[in-house]
Amino acid sequence: MSEASESRTNATEYTVSEISGALKRTVEDVFGNVRVRGEISGYRGPHSSGHAYFALKDDRARLDAVVWKGTMSRLKFRPEEGMEVIATGKLTTYPGKSNYQIVIDNLEPAGAGALMALLEERKRRLQGEGLFDAGRKRRLPFMPRVIGVVTSPTGSVIRDIIHRIKDRFPLHVLVWPVRVQGETSGVEVTNAVAGFNALAWDGAIQRPDLLIVARGGGSLEDLWGFNDEALARAVAASGIPVISAVGHETDWTLIDLVADVRAPTPTGAAEIAVPVKADLEATLASLGARLKAAVLRNFERKRQAARAAARALPSPDQLLALPRRRLDEATSRLGRGLMVSTERKRARFVAVKLTPTMLSQRIAEARRTNERNLLRAQGALRALARARRAELNRAADQLPKCARASLQRHRQQLALLQGRITIEPTARRQRVQRDFLAALTRRGTQAVLIRLERLRGRIVQADRLMATLSHKAVLARGFALVKDADGAVIKQASDVASGMALSLEFADGTAEAVATSGAARPKPAAKPSAKTPVAQTREPGNQGSLF
Repeated sequence: MSEASESRTNATEYTVSEISGALKRTVEDVFGNVRVRGEISGYRGPHSSGHAYFALKDDRARLDAVVWKGTMSRLKFRPEEGMEVIATGKLTTYPGKSNYQIVIDNLEPAGAGALMALLEERKRRLQGEGLFDAGRKRRLPFMPRVIGVVTSPTGSVIRDIIHRIKDRFPLHVLVWPVRVQGETSGVEVTNAVAGFNALAWDGAIQRPDLLIVARGGGSLEDLWGFNDEALARAVAASGIPVISAVGHETDWTLIDLVADVRAPTPTGAAEIAVPVKADLEATLASLGARLKAAVLRNFERKRQAARAAARALPSPDQLLALPRRRLDEATSRLGRGLMVSTERKRARFVAVKLTPTMLSQRIAEARRTNERNLLRAQGALRALARARRAELNRAADQLPKCARASLQRHRQQLALLQGRITIEPTARRQRVQRDFLAALTRRGTQAVLIRLERLRGRIVQADRLMATLSHKAVLARGFALVKDADGAVIKQASDVASGMALSLEFADGTAEAVATSGAARPKPAAKPSAKTPVAQTREPGNQGSLF
């Protein structure tokens, strides 16, 4: 009885679900809206459902946390492992595991110091990979055709850039609209840089030659999207040169360190991207004027040098005086040279004695020699066959029966081979060679006739030329050759004296004459200058003429 009475108490009994529900309501009523500061632990990114589960901890305690999918998309900062944050939300319990957790509605870094620490850690990691090295950065194109701008389409930044480019050097500008502030800004800018690089050079949308990533100034939290590690890697891997123009001159982000060039402001980026068209036109005009002046000075210098060289050159008469004299001397020797050359060639041709009769004799001798050699070869073959047959017969008498059978078989093979050895192949080759020799004989005769005809034509031409150059042709035109008593040719009238005996040679003969009076002496001619060519009097030779 005592034990039964002790088991009965006035305490109220609760089920596990009732206790869990009461605790849940109590915790949510008391801690309906709290701000908790702690370090993120166990963050592995959003779950497949879109929710994120992790924990907040300090040096003595740990608090489970959850961020629902709808809240995750509105967060300004994406959670990262080890980041110190301030979470705003409400506490609740999870009856399934009898633990409590915070449902986060807002998440922000725990002060600028934490962001700077995170930024420095990223900076050290990227710098260790060499993304900030100056050696990997490329030079900007001097005059790009298309510029791609990654920025907000509604802000003043894009208007400043377009206005500045239009003032300096109007060209085509492609704008990739992105959000430049908020949780998704880093992802959108990363996709824009990758999208510009994915364009084809000859596609419907032309690929830019230069990229400008721009945003106005702001706090560290406002510019945090441009410190995204994925964005820094995308800019480093870009095949298009990138200008970073994020914030004011005193602001800096990771993209500023990775980009090929950092501009202090978006307007400064436009000034870096394109030159001033008016300055280029002025420079081109100045260079064109200098080039024209240089060409004119060069022409004038060359013209003066040509004039100086022309003054130093001799006159055409002086240049042609020596060749003209050589031509006259060669002309005077031409007739004799032709005759001598003709005699030499005739003598050499006669010495050769190349006649059709001689060729026929040589061909007949060669044919007889070939026939004698062929008869000797046939006789030698027959004698060798008889000798081999006699040796076989002698050997057959000394061999046994089996050997005699083998010998008989070889004798039959020898007889068969002997029948094949005939004079017909040799005779056939002889006929072919005879035909070839006859063709050579005909060609030789024809060549001799053609050569004789050519030599005859050359002799006729030489004879005509000799007759043309002979002084007798000149005498035939009515001229006469005057000689003194010694046979010397008289060239001038001043050499004739009164009573001098003269010999006049005409085309058909010679006549003797006596000069009745002497010619008056002409006044001495002025001494020719160095530049005036002196006329050369041609001495008549054996084959010469008096003109």
